[in-house]
Parts: sequence; structure tokens; C-alpha cells
Amino acid sequence: MNQIIPFIIGIFSLCLGVIWGYYIRKSIAKRKIGSIELELQKKISKAKNESERILKEAKEKTEKLSLKLQKDYDRRKSELFKTEQLLLNREHVLDRRISILENKEREVHREAQELREVKNALENLKKETEERLERISGLSQIEAKKELLAEVEQNSQKEILERMTKLERQGIELFEKKAKEILAQAIQKYAVSQAQEITTTVVPLPSDEVKGRIIGKEGRNIRTFEKLTGVEVIVDETPETVIISGFNPVRREIAKLALEKLIQDGRIQPARIEEKVEEAKNEVSQIIKEAGQRVIYETGIIDLDPKLIELLGRLYFRTSYGQNVLLHSIEVALLAQNIADEIGADSKIARKAGLLHDVGKAIDRQIQGSHVEIGVKVLEKFKVEKEVIDAMKAHHDEYPPETLEAVIVKVADQISGARPGARKDTLENYLQRLGELEEIALSFPGVKKAYAIQAGREIRVFVNPEEIDDLAARETAKEIANKIESELVYPGEIKVTLIRESKVVEIAK
Repeated sequence: MNQIIPFIIGIFSLCLGVIWGYYIRKSIAKRKIGSIELELQKKISKAKNESERILKEAKEKTEKLSLKLQKDYDRRKSELFKTEQLLLNREHVLDRRISILENKEREVHREAQELREVKNALENLKKETEERLERISGLSQIEAKKELLAEVEQNSQKEILERMTKLERQGIELFEKKAKEILAQAIQKYAVSQAQEITTTVVPLPSDEVKGRIIGKEGRNIRTFEKLTGVEVIVDETPETVIISGFNPVRREIAKLALEKLIQDGRIQPARIEEKVEEAKNEVSQIIKEAGQRVIYETGIIDLDPKLIELLGRLYFRTSYGQNVLLHSIEVALLAQNIADEIGADSKIARKAGLLHDVGKAIDRQIQGSHVEIGVKVLEKFKVEKEVIDAMKAHHDEYPPETLEAVIVKVADQISGARPGARKDTLENYLQRLGELEEIALSFPGVKKAYAIQAGREIRVFVNPEEIDDLAARETAKEIANKIESELVYPGEIKVTLIRESKVVEIAK
């Protein structure tokens, strides 16, 4: 019992505490709700004030913007009005101009119609006049024109001929002067030594006793020597001299060197001959290479094949009319280069073509054909530029010159070959050429006399003035020059001077 009472009191106290706590909590909640409502009212009031402020500012901005737009509208309206007035004024001006142009067009059409009428009237008048003239003269218009032209031609023939002659003479003098200046400058720039290095075929001996050793027992030494070198050794009664005969200059040089080595050694026998000939071949081969390299150094052409350079070196042992072909090639190369520089042509092509123009002579005695054709084939084999081949192949007129450089190489070749002392010709060939030159001139009708002068560089022809007039004289001179070119072989140029003069003799008694 004592235990139940405290339990009941505890339960009662608990219930009382719960109820009291509930009311306290409710009171606290009411106070909080009041404070929240108060806070909300404050925020609502603040938001209302802010919105009123924003609306006021927006209204002010709207009014300002509206005022600005109104001003822009008024300004644009004013500008449009001015533009409209300007367009109206221009339209009025254009209308006036169109009206003026229409009036002018009508005036032009009217004047054109009048001109057509006048033109038709003139054509009719011209036609009537021509018909009247034809009736009066008894000739048609075409016949009258032919007769008039024939009369004018006949009356003016002398004057035209004199004028043509004067102009041609002035042009020739001008071109000759300029050409001489260019050639003189080119020759002056390159002054080559005129000393000729002609390969000799005479070998001096220390004594006539050596001749017997050269021949050997029963001629075995000389037969061995001739077999190995491909030349003929002539041992005659000429004191202390042996002559080597052979058409190939390289073989002749090998034989000369080998024989000199054998004479110096003193032991002349087949085995020794074979050894010295081999040494001479190697020595000549080295000479050829060195000669080719010197040419490359002197001319400055460095893009040639080594075998082609060796072919150039072989020209060191080749002569043409006594002129060393290698020196001639160097001279032509440098002359062609200088001439090309003067007239604005390609100097590199001219120099290279000038150097290679006679390369065919290095092997022309081994291959059939002219040295020009052989040279073209050689250069094509070594893939030399087509421009260089075209420039070198025309120097003897076997091919027509296709480029300016071809003409330059031809001129340089003629300068090198025609200068005094360059080539040596026999007296027989010289006299024969002069006789043939005069015979060609005398073979033409109307020619009375012909004289070759200036060492065959000029032919003077005298014609009969009764048979050949001035026009025919020109044609005769050209025909004589063409025939000389086609029938004679000569270095340089031959000048044909044709003279036509009449002499009248009267005797006073």
C-alpha cells in the first residue's frame, strides 16, 4: 500500500507536468507566430516601397526615351523631306535633258537623211562622170587605170631606182659600220697568239748509224715498229733524219715519241720497241687529257663529259690548212662569246657552240661523213643542249642557221680562219681559186671583164651597159655571188663589185 501511493503521486505529477508543459509551449508558439507576422508585414511594406520607386524610375526613363524618339522622328522626317525635294529637282533636270536629247536626236536623223541624199547624188554624179569619160576616151575604167599606172611607173622608174639605191647604200653603210665596230671590239678583246703548233713528222737522229739499228736485222725492227704504231717509217738518204708518214696525227705523234725514246735509250729491238710504244701511247693520252683540261680552264666551260673533253684534246694534234684546230676552236669560242655580249645574244650558248663546232674533226678520219655531221652525232650522244647543237651545226652552211647564236658561231669561225696568217694554202690552190673565181663571173651574159683582187677576197666585174641596165645589174651581182657560194670552197667572204658605166665619144672636126 505504501508503495502504491508514491506511484500514484508520481503518475499525477507526470500528468500535471505534461499539461503544464503543453500550455507553456503553446504560449511560446503564439509569441513566435506574432513575431513572424510582424516581420512579414515589414518585408511587405519594404517591397511595396521598392516597387513604387522602381515604377517611378521606369516612368521617368520612359518619358525621356519617348522625348528622344520624338526628336529623332522629327529629324528623320525633316531629312526625308529634303531628300524628296532634291529628287524632285533632279527629276525636273532629267526631264529637261531628255527633252533636249530627243530634239538633238531628231536633228541628227534629219541631217543623216540629208547626207545620205547628198551621198547618193554624188555617187550618181561620179557614175555619170565616169561614163562620160569612158565615152570620150574610148577606154574602160580598168583600162584607164592600167594605162595611168603604167605611165606613172615609167616616169617614176628612174626616180624610184635612184631612191632605192640611195636607201640601200645608206642602210648597208650603217649596218657595215655597226658590224665592223662589233667585230673590232670582239677581236680586240681576244688577241690570240698567232704561233702555230704544227705536228712534225721529221725525227732528227744523232748520227746516220742509228738508221741501221732502226731498220734492224732483215728489217725486223722497222716492221715491228710500223705494225705497233700503224705508220710508215721512211729511211732515205737524207742525212741524220727519219721521216714518219701516216694520215692519223695521233698515231704519228705516238710513233714520233716512241722513236725518240728508242733513240735516246739506244737499245732498239722488238721487245724494247713494244715497251716504248706503250709508254708513248700513255704519254700521248696524258697530253690529250691535259690539252682538253687546258681548254676547259681557258674557256670556263665546266659542264662537259670527261670523254668529250678528251675528244677536244685530240684536236691538239689536228691541223686545218696549217691552223691548229684546238687553238682555232678556243679562238672561235671566245670570239663568239664577245660578239654575243655586244649584240645581246646568249653568250654561254655561243661560247660553248664555238668551242665544240669542230669536235667532229677529232674522229672524222675514223668515221665516214663530214666533220659537222660527226660532231652533231657526238654531241647528241653526250646529251649536249639542243641549242648548242643548233648553233654549231650551221657554221659551214650544211644546215640553215635557225638561231642568232648559229649566225654568231659562223661569223666567228670565218673571222678565225680568214685572218692573215691563220691558214696556209698552197700556191697552186691559190691560183686555181682565183682563176675559177674569174671564170664564174665571165660565164654570165653581158660581162666584159672580171678581175680577182685583194688576194681573192674581192671580184670586180665590168658589164656592157647596152645589154644590162641598172635593175639587171643588181640581179647579175646577186647571181654571181650565189654561184660563187655554191661552186667554190674558200675561207671568209668574197665581195662581188659589179660596175656598169657608159662612155660616149664624139669627135669635133
